[in-house]
Amino acid sequence: MDKLDKKLHDYLVEQSNAISDQWLALRETQAGSIYSAKAGEAAETLLRKQNRLTNLTVASKLLAEPEQFEQKKEEWASEVAESRASTNTPIYEVMDALRKVKIIYWRFVEQFIDLHSEEMKPQHALKWCALINEAFDELITRFAEIYYRLVNNRLSAQELLIVELSAPVIPITPTIGVLPLIGEIDATRAQALFDVVPQRCAETGVAHLFIDLSGVTTIDTLVAQQIHQITQVLRLLGIQSTISGMRPEIVQTAIQLGLDFSDVQTFGTLQLGLKKVLQSQSGKLLTETESETLVLEK
Repeated sequence: MDKLDKKLHDYLVEQSNAISDQWLALRETQAGSIYSAKAGEAAETLLRKQNRLTNLTVASKLLAEPEQFEQKKEEWASEVAESRASTNTPIYEVMDALRKVKIIYWRFVEQFIDLHSEEMKPQHALKWCALINEAFDELITRFAEIYYRLVNNRLSAQELLIVELSAPVIPITPTIGVLPLIGEIDATRAQALFDVVPQRCAETGVAHLFIDLSGVTTIDTLVAQQIHQITQVLRLLGIQSTISGMRPEIVQTAIQLGLDFSDVQTFGTLQLGLKKVLQSQSGKLLTETESETLVLEK
């Protein structure tokens, strides 16, 4: 490692707080942004801490110790990405903040060059330019990777919650549940229903599920197929399906597709379906009770 490389590294480390001061001075007023000049003392303290880590990480690129830079890069990217994801900071704001850091950073590199002009050679400046720019590029890339993963995981969790809320299997007796479907069912929601409903039935112990379509606004051929597949999966799991609220256009779509719903009870309304099934179960229970009574009397 060149002696000037080490001197520049040490100089940038010593000036780290000054770099942070100048960078923070560039902040503007941005409503709701962590980078706003009016974000508060806690935000400024956090930004100062993270910017110092930025400065030290970039400076470590000047040393002939790649593993040190890689370690600091991972630490920086993880900390900053988690922090920005938790505050819903848009990625373009982070990129702009790093752009400003880079401007300030180069001011201090230029100051160092002026202080050591007699020792400087053109290749020094060219090498530092390559190393420092590469360091910032690597930080941006690694940050973007971690930030994307964090945000994507959060979106996936939110989508799962939305699916669960939009596909509620509601137990009305220990063994009977209702799945009221409301609104438009597109291919994505239909697939989500296919993934979630059987599992929810198994979790809640539902042995008979009423799928109510009276609140569904539109349904296409793919969705009709998915609903048919749901009933088939439930049947294989030993869960009986009953469909209520099928409108004429849904029935026509099913017939055109050749979908066989003959093994599924259908009712015009959920109220009628529940009444029939509950009456049937009550009758069976009464018959069993009467049979037991006769046996005891004998």
